[in-house]
Amino acid sequence: MNKLYLWGIIFAAVMLLLTYLSVGGSEGGLNDDIVNMLAVAGAVALVIITVFVVIKYVRQMQTDTADGELVDHSWDGIGEYKNSVPMGWAIMFLGTMIWGMWYFTIGYPVNAYSQIGEYNEDTKAHNEKFEAKYADITGERLVDMGESVFLAECKVCHGLQADGIDGKAANLNVRLEEKVVKHAIINGANNHLLGTEMPMPDRNGLFNANTNEMITDAEIDLVSKYVANGMTGAGADVFEGVCASCHGADGKGMEYVAPNIAEFTPELVVNVLNHGKKGAIGAMPKFDKLNDKQKEAVGAYITSISSK
Repeated sequence: MNKLYLWGIIFAAVMLLLTYLSVGGSEGGLNDDIVNMLAVAGAVALVIITVFVVIKYVRQMQTDTADGELVDHSWDGIGEYKNSVPMGWAIMFLGTMIWGMWYFTIGYPVNAYSQIGEYNEDTKAHNEKFEAKYADITGERLVDMGESVFLAECKVCHGLQADGIDGKAANLNVRLEEKVVKHAIINGANNHLLGTEMPMPDRNGLFNANTNEMITDAEIDLVSKYVANGMTGAGADVFEGVCASCHGADGKGMEYVAPNIAEFTPELVVNVLNHGKKGAIGAMPKFDKLNDKQKEAVGAYITSISSK
């Protein structure tokens, strides 16, 4: 027997033995586990195909001579033959396509068991149990729950005192800071604060009804300070002419039109948690990991601390 074939058989036997020892011979064995069986089948196929290909083409290099028709072009004097795709490659390619379709439909379909799927189902069941257990919590108990969730999930960015840690995140002790208001006026905003797609235009779309002119830099500075100061001080006339038509004369917003910019509300906080937020400081991600009751509780907590 040719030494090449002999070494190929020995290599294949050793690899198949190691595969059996690592999977089939481990504690519990295959035990009709479809995942383990597919792993073994794939390993066997890889070993056999690899050995076959190596033997075939090493043998071909040892015995074959170049012949056939060359293409018209050459690269640095190196020509290329007009050879068809090797039959073995074509068969293996077609076989892998058929195996792939079988694997995803019958062998291990996409709706089969998975650890991720089990985790998601357990998480969903836990959230449903949690919400059912705490559905009736309101008032101070809801605020206390919100504080606990805040300390577990939000303090990393917003700080223990919810002051934003030197501007790294929003200061939640106040509704809006001056730089946040100014950024929204200049650049516009679309943060789903109403829970729906209700974008605010940038400065090019904001006109002062009192002057019938586009808002100016001086007016932007003035109204930004006014809103940040809790709707007090200079700038009330600019707010009335530019902002009140959407946000209301008191800044508490209008349903389906504009959000409350005078104070936090639980609904507003929940919308931020659901959709995330972009602004002067940067981007805050949405918090899908929290269930609805936890988001409601955080909204109640933020509203309580900002109103003190």
